[in-house]
Amino acid sequence: MKQSSTPRVCRDNSFTSKQPQKARLRIVLFLLVIPLLLALSLLFGPSGIGLPDMNSPAGGAILSLRYSRLLMGMMTGAALSASGVVFQALLRNPLAEPYVLGVSGGAGLGATISILAGSSVILSLSLPVVAFVSAVLTLMVVYGIARQGSSGQPSVYSLILSGVIVSSICSSIIMFMVSTASVEGLHNVIWWMLGSLQPVSTGQQLLSLGLIVSALFGIWLLSPRLNALALGREMAHYQGVHADLIIVSGLLCATLLAATAVSLSGMIGFVGLIVPHVMRALFGPDNRRLVPLSALGGGTFLVLCDAVARTLMAPVEIPVGVVTALAGGPFFLIILQRRMKQAWIA
Repeated sequence: MKQSSTPRVCRDNSFTSKQPQKARLRIVLFLLVIPLLLALSLLFGPSGIGLPDMNSPAGGAILSLRYSRLLMGMMTGAALSASGVVFQALLRNPLAEPYVLGVSGGAGLGATISILAGSSVILSLSLPVVAFVSAVLTLMVVYGIARQGSSGQPSVYSLILSGVIVSSICSSIIMFMVSTASVEGLHNVIWWMLGSLQPVSTGQQLLSLGLIVSALFGIWLLSPRLNALALGREMAHYQGVHADLIIVSGLLCATLLAATAVSLSGMIGFVGLIVPHVMRALFGPDNRRLVPLSALGGGTFLVLCDAVARTLMAPVEIPVGVVTALAGGPFFLIILQRRMKQAWIA
């Protein structure tokens, strides 16, 4: 009997259908294009298009700054994209991402408190820690609100609505804190809220890199189980998956990624929504491939957005969060319009 070519889940909870040759070719081309795009981003800046004069101290400083921003973009974009993959996989909803669920709003509130309190200056390592703790507390509040009136398992509807409400409350608190802050604190927080890839201290970069790599590795280990959860909790249970443990572990890893990204570069939206969709359309739904490819794609996408932001109106620099919002807003509406014609996955 002829076997079906559609993906199925086996004992190790992974997709077992043989990869088509076209899919392999797409992955190879994608991996070859990424370094070219990253190298291209180094040519753009407010000083002009092209490599700066390496024989002058100013040229060396400019190129070093571009390298630092490239590293910041790769870390932030990878964290946001991989976080979006996990939220969409766990909630089985294409509109799920850190900002929609309020996680980034909670991390932003914690980071704002840290910045205005001056702890990020006194101890640079405090910013990602405070942002993560605040994001976890926000996620707990969202989950607690969503499960009210349910049988203990909140639906996708209630989670997204609760996330939007809590995110709005966090934004309101941030606005209140900004309105009562000093001129210096106001400038720091506003620029941070708009999103920027300005390099942070070396200590914070190293800590953030360690957190992002650890969380990405944890998510990749969970990816076969995320594949099983895509079929539903009951089917995942029959495959030997401890659904509650995987959900909690995935949410914590995704929250850590989102909080670290917010503490690094501020409130940069839509990366966790756009990139997972594009990667899923190109390379399929298997999370074992989707997680690393989305991390690479998200980092490259944000680096290119930063190159546009610092070149488009040079010498004036546009916050990179504005560029991603301009790209992500129409994308979000297109997805929403398509989903309105279909039944939502509960």
